[in-house]
Amino acid sequence: NLRRFVVGQYENQPNIVYQQDFWVQANGYQQTNKEDVIALWRLINLQIATVLSNMPKENYGKQVNTGKGTLELHAIEWLASDYVKHMKHHINQVIPNSFNITYP
Repeated sequence: NLRRFVVGQYENQPNIVYQQDFWVQANGYQQTNKEDVIALWRLINLQIATVLSNMPKENYGKQVNTGKGTLELHAIEWLASDYVKHMKHHINQVIPNSFNITYP
């Protein structure tokens, strides 16, 4: 997602698809203790917050294609809002009932 927020500002409709299962396997998250995963998420999210806070308003509406083989355009602003919900969903997976949220 960090890549979406950066590349989406300078490329015209970049296709940035997240292959969740591959990323989890490649990074060995299932074998990593949850304190390390939380520390990593914290640092990445601090960087995402920095990128978003430095983003010029004219970039909020720039489109990123997140479709897997199809065109599925989302504005960076929408992606940022959805990302917060998505992160709360994942935090609930690691620390149950942290947030009262249902994500798709």
